[in-house]
Amino acid sequence: MVSIVDKLQKITQKTVHLIELCNALQEENSLLKQDNERLRNLNTTSEIKVQELDEKLRVLKLAKSIEGSSEKSLDIKQKINEFVREIDRCVVLLKK
Repeated sequence: MVSIVDKLQKITQKTVHLIELCNALQEENSLLKQDNERLRNLNTTSEIKVQELDEKLRVLKLAKSIEGSSEKSLDIKQKINEFVREIDRCVVLLKK
């Protein structure tokens, strides 16, 4: 039959093993928390960078549309000038 001393010794060994396991898990948990914080900071930095790039893209699109509209306004002015010349030719023909 197993004596009480043997049973106590097994319980003590299991308790020591559980304490070691608990310490290892606490250390792992601490490392995971540090890694989680690092990743959160990285994510925040990335989100800020994305916002900055979105703003730059918006500004570039606005500048491009303004540039394009100035080209369009030149085209429109040229068309108007062509129409005015055509109208002037027609008026001259009507006077004859």
